[in-house]
Amino acid sequence: MDFEASQPIVKSEFIAVVLAGFGRELQPLTSNHGDEPCPKALLPIGNKPMIDHVLAWLEPSGITDVLLVCPTPHRRSIADHVGSDASASFPSLRIDLQTYGDPQDSSFGTGSILRTFAHRIDRDFVVLPCDFIPPPSLQLTTVLNKFRMESASDGSILTSTWYEAPPQADKPSGDEWGPHASPTSIVWDERSESLLQIEVPDSIARKTDDIEIEMSLLSMYPRLKLTNKLQDSNVFVCHRSVLELLRKKRRLESLGKGFLPWLCKINHRRSKKQAYKTLLQPYRKMPTLANALKNSTLNEPGTVTYKEEDDGRITTNHGPSTRVGLIVHKAGDGIAARASNLYNYLDINRRFLEQASQNQTGPPAKVPLVDAKAQISVDSSIGQSTRVEERAVIKKSVVGRHCVIGKMAKIVGCVILDHCVVEDGAKLEGCILGGSTKVGAKAELLKCVTQAGFEVDAGGHYRNAKLEISDWTTAGAYDDEESDEDEESGEESDDV
Repeated sequence: MDFEASQPIVKSEFIAVVLAGFGRELQPLTSNHGDEPCPKALLPIGNKPMIDHVLAWLEPSGITDVLLVCPTPHRRSIADHVGSDASASFPSLRIDLQTYGDPQDSSFGTGSILRTFAHRIDRDFVVLPCDFIPPPSLQLTTVLNKFRMESASDGSILTSTWYEAPPQADKPSGDEWGPHASPTSIVWDERSESLLQIEVPDSIARKTDDIEIEMSLLSMYPRLKLTNKLQDSNVFVCHRSVLELLRKKRRLESLGKGFLPWLCKINHRRSKKQAYKTLLQPYRKMPTLANALKNSTLNEPGTVTYKEEDDGRITTNHGPSTRVGLIVHKAGDGIAARASNLYNYLDINRRFLEQASQNQTGPPAKVPLVDAKAQISVDSSIGQSTRVEERAVIKKSVVGRHCVIGKMAKIVGCVILDHCVVEDGAKLEGCILGGSTKVGAKAELLKCVTQAGFEVDAGGHYRNAKLEISDWTTAGAYDDEESDEDEESGEESDDV
């Protein structure tokens, strides 16, 4: 046997498509810091970039090829992370970083991205958002196995994942941080684990408060359920024929809010199925599962046909199927969440602290740069090279790297990103500070969010506010221009 002969590289069964967007819903945290962008994918959750949580979920599944898509302005920052920290932490992943030049004020959804990079997706694929934080009890392998079984049994081309979202506590009153995410109403069948109908915001706006369910759907699934307590994880396992359907339906910009509701709708419309029959009839050879499927009592007659090959194997040939497989993750099995807005981002970080404190055994480890008289609760996290001065108090908070927390400062329930400075006597509660934020001495912030680089004046008081650099730089520039004009014009300015 020739052990030196080179063996061909075997491709993994799936390719992962990880989407890292602009993060408009997380502004001002994702607003630019001068000329430097603040990518959403690199915002920390539990002092670790959120994209690392997705890659850690991906690696044990056996998928090795990752297509990571991000906006062009974020390429350098994400490439630096992927080329250093991520590559060292996830050596088995081969990450192909691609960009799209979508301006922030235009619409460029998941469907458009998949159409743009379809030439790089040469097999079945998994779509993963960079902001989904899965619980330890939900393995990506479980989602892949469900797709494998349903694809083999009835030719299903897509499996989606939904989760029960726990109630959020301590939200800012009103909509100071932007509108709360409205719940999505879905119709599903628990027995067959099928997603049947999605009420997207556009369809809700055109209708009354009632949800219309067609009789053809009721006849197929007489025990269907209606709920608005499930959240879409935006994790999809797709057969490659989905790309062909997206090319046909170019008006569907979003995979979750456009394509998925459309696919559910044509599932119970026979004429629509026939129209897309050529795209929805993949031929699969499944010699290992064919015999079991052939004799299964759950296999509906006519959905799968069998053929005996010359070598005695039995293969399967599927008819068209637009049924959308569904995985529902219960909140009692572990908290799943998406950092899809500022409320969720703060809540996820707090839950990470709770889990860390529950798993901790013994007293917390001492941090070299923390003063002996500082008070840091066990449900707090302090980043590397962060200095905490005398008599500072930090409770239920995440403090990033290279920060400075001054004497007698008090921080409760906050998330503080890297390179921030909180001066002596400042008080922060329920806040999120963007990178390089400076809070002046004895300033007080209650449930505020700051853009990277924002400076809070000493003694300043803010409540339930988004603090952006333009709020104070524009005013400062205006004052300077006015004073310069006064100096040049002298008393003539009084005559205007």
